Amino acid sequence: MREQRQWSCADAGRAVGWSESKVSRIETGRVGVRQPDLERLLDLYEVDSEVRAALLTLGRQAAHRGWWHSYADALPAYFEDYVGLEDGAKSLSTYQNQLVPGLMQTADYAAAVLRAAQPAATTDEVERQLAARTTRQALLTATNPLQVWTVLDEAVLRRQVGGIAVMRAQLARILEVEALPNVIVQVLPFDTGAHASMGTSFELLQFPEPGDTAIVYIEDQTSSQYLETAADTERYTLVFDHLRAAALSPQRSAELIDQVAGSMT
Repeated sequence: MREQRQWSCADAGRAVGWSESKVSRIETGRVGVRQPDLERLLDLYEVDSEVRAALLTLGRQAAHRGWWHSYADALPAYFEDYVGLEDGAKSLSTYQNQLVPGLMQTADYAAAVLRAAQPAATTDEVERQLAARTTRQALLTATNPLQVWTVLDEAVLRRQVGGIAVMRAQLARILEVEALPNVIVQVLPFDTGAHASMGTSFELLQFPEPGDTAIVYIEDQTSSQYLETAADTERYTLVFDHLRAAALSPQRSAELIDQVAGSMT
């Protein structure tokens, strides 16, 4: 339908406020298409009622649904898109300045974070979000696991989220995950001083398909930002290279994590 109008993916993306990459990924089946997004495309292409009804039915009955669709009630729409991208990625490079990454969080740590950010959430709502997070963590131990390189600011280790017992268990969990062959964890110590990503956490996703563009993901309290231009991805790749060069080695990082856990009494 897009090609019949002689539009590029970028043309279609601009028309509905998406990135070129999102249109391409939907068309090639690399990510699923949510019903509201499907309807926007059908509107854009002025699809007649019979074909429209058939495609909407197909969308509802799609057999190959990612695990995250079962948790649509527990994930914000903007984050559901990210989880789908993460599930199809081959590698993740991430810098975190305040939080343990979701892929490494214990249930108690995650619950403390969720309750602090969403004080009005019910117990059932928190439990659903925790279940989604636990399912997401299976990426680390899958048959073809996600390759993860994480740089953590020292503040992540020392901020006592949930109290001493919860935090010590969380630090032990980081060491457990770090022992996996597909995971590298480094700590950026306080005495590094100023560094290349002051105040900004981010994720950099790389994909297995040849020629597929990388994506930088940045999130705040209520929304997210996807950066996909070559200039942006090259910039954040360079920033991450500087961060891991400034951070402690994986071995020294593990020693510091263990030291911080031991000092929490």
